Amino acid sequence: MISVEQHETIRRLYYLEHQSGRQIAHTLGISRHSVAKALESEVAPTYTLSKPREAPQLGAYKTRIDELLTENRRMPKKQRYTAHKIFQILQTEGYTGSESSVQGYAVDWRKAHRRPATFLPLEFEPGEDGQVDWGEAQAIIAGVQQTVQIFVMRLSYSRRSFVMAFPAQKQEAFFEGHVHAFEHFGGVPHRLSYDNLKTAVRILVEGRVREEQRAFIAFRSYYLFSSHFCTPGQGHEKGGVEHSVGFSRRNFMVPIPRVASFEELNRYLLGECQRDDVRIVHGQKVSIGQAWQQERPLLRLLPTRPFACCVTRQASLTPYSQVIYETNRYSVPVEKARSTLVVKAYPFQVEIFHETDLLARHPRSYEHGQDIFDPLHYLALLEQRPGAFEYARPLKGWRKEWPEVYHRLLAILREKWPEGRGVKEFVRVLRLHQEAPASLIEQAVTQALSYGCAHFDGVSHCLHQLTHPSASVPKWDLSAHPQLNTLGTQPIDLSCYEQLVERPSQDHEQRIVTGNVLEATQTSLFS
Repeated sequence: MISVEQHETIRRLYYLEHQSGRQIAHTLGISRHSVAKALESEVAPTYTLSKPREAPQLGAYKTRIDELLTENRRMPKKQRYTAHKIFQILQTEGYTGSESSVQGYAVDWRKAHRRPATFLPLEFEPGEDGQVDWGEAQAIIAGVQQTVQIFVMRLSYSRRSFVMAFPAQKQEAFFEGHVHAFEHFGGVPHRLSYDNLKTAVRILVEGRVREEQRAFIAFRSYYLFSSHFCTPGQGHEKGGVEHSVGFSRRNFMVPIPRVASFEELNRYLLGECQRDDVRIVHGQKVSIGQAWQQERPLLRLLPTRPFACCVTRQASLTPYSQVIYETNRYSVPVEKARSTLVVKAYPFQVEIFHETDLLARHPRSYEHGQDIFDPLHYLALLEQRPGAFEYARPLKGWRKEWPEVYHRLLAILREKWPEGRGVKEFVRVLRLHQEAPASLIEQAVTQALSYGCAHFDGVSHCLHQLTHPSASVPKWDLSAHPQLNTLGTQPIDLSCYEQLVERPSQDHEQRIVTGNVLEATQTSLFS
């Protein structure tokens, strides 16, 4: 049988180059009969078996294999005949062929008897249903390519989607995705559908422990939506959200987004979701945005305050003024340290409380065994122990970011007070960061150095001038009172003050002289 390529070559040689059948056969090294057969049809022939291939060993046992495979349909799913088991049975009945022949026949039999998958078209009323799922994508964040978790919610009627990226599939991230989606939609669908075949979604909704189960129930109760879990293995029951995961990944994240932070990535994804409103889905008459305008009034109203999407844990303070959450250590201001604190872990930040007082806020780390320091938390302790300044871990990273004027100020203070007082004075300057932005502190230090005031009081005074600039005093019009034109410009007679130096006497006499001097001064000023 000639190949498709040979069939094309024969037709080209015959119809375009006008060669005879004999010439073509000689050129291609095939028979003239094959050339004539190729010219009979415009389409290359396909190979079909004229009769089934003979199976001398297996042939006699095919009927028996058919019986066993048919019996499988009535047996429990986990206790059915496998190809290996069928091979063992046939061996006891005299089969001497190979196991691969039995396996190949079983595969062909299952393909021939498998029913094609069919699905029921779904239609939802406005505001009735929303669909939720997770996906994964690649993003470059702060120069590092990493896998991010994509939360997707889609309204079933309008097809409006919301996409948000998280570092990990945590329950608090799962909830926060819902909260931002509800705000994006302007309301809450009456029902949300979840594919509980997905392990991550099942864990986040059902929870590994009872506490997580209660958290989802509390969240569902807060927004008053009902939840629907698709039948295992029947993810199509929730419709097109899985399509939305793939659509978002292909259209919003190609090429791979390059951003500085998750905050920037999520602003970008939100913008893409909003731009997608103009798209008209196949089979629909209006755009996504127009359908959403019809659906929005029928969504449930949002509560006055969003749900607090965090995990709350009690924590004990370590000797280094830190609390531990998920193996990572977060610093606490030493002057506010308490033995027992409360940690609230949000998807992107960790907050540390004592009762109702917020003591510290840090970006959340998803690595293991990391120290997350705020150098300002340790300045009060460094002021007491200036000898530890050079070796303090919380300051090492911060010192690399200091402007050059900070290093100049530190060198001047150390030269002026070498026994530790200079470092203490510099730490007092650093503590001004607790009151004002770093840019203003840098300006204040620069001004203080230019004035020759290289100390805390000088920097503090310059900072006060920057933060509280003095208001300009309006100039008075004294044309109607010419006698006041010289007020404040006339020379002052200081001779009266010399009496205080020339006549050191008893307190009573000094008070009399002082009174006379003040009276004389007032007379000279207002005469």
